[in-house]
Amino acid sequence: MEKYVYRKATEEDIEFISETRLEVLKSANNLDNLVNTDNIFTKTHEYYIDSIQKENITYLAFDGIEFIGCGSICFIKLMPTYNNQTGEKAYIMNMYTRKKYRRKGIGKNILNLLINEAKNRKIKYIQLEATEIGKKLYSNYGFYELKNEMEIQI
Repeated sequence: MEKYVYRKATEEDIEFISETRLEVLKSANNLDNLVNTDNIFTKTHEYYIDSIQKENITYLAFDGIEFIGCGSICFIKLMPTYNNQTGEKAYIMNMYTRKKYRRKGIGKNILNLLINEAKNRKIKYIQLEATEIGKKLYSNYGFYELKNEMEIQI
């Protein structure tokens, strides 16, 4: 029997998920707690107010009442292409499990929940960025690296 509880975040969770987003970013970017994240918190909070349960679905994992992990899926619509004629796709972000809970299937369970959200919306294409820690999970799930995308920061 699964001892962890997973639930979809709601509007009542916006403050909490905005705070957990900072925990995720600090962990992924190896930032210490002295780094000023006030602006990121504000912008994240605004994002969730506009998008929770619409363009964004976030799942939270708990061990009792203790937060132990999360993951989000963002739904976007682009111009149709030959390979994706609806233009609809999803982007998985914010995948995180606290250190002492890693390698216990929590990330995989959250990933399953997020992918089921995409399936329910009939979305066929899902992308994500992977940290070194997460690459094994994603490749085992069937994700593969893309060769034809580029990016510029302006």
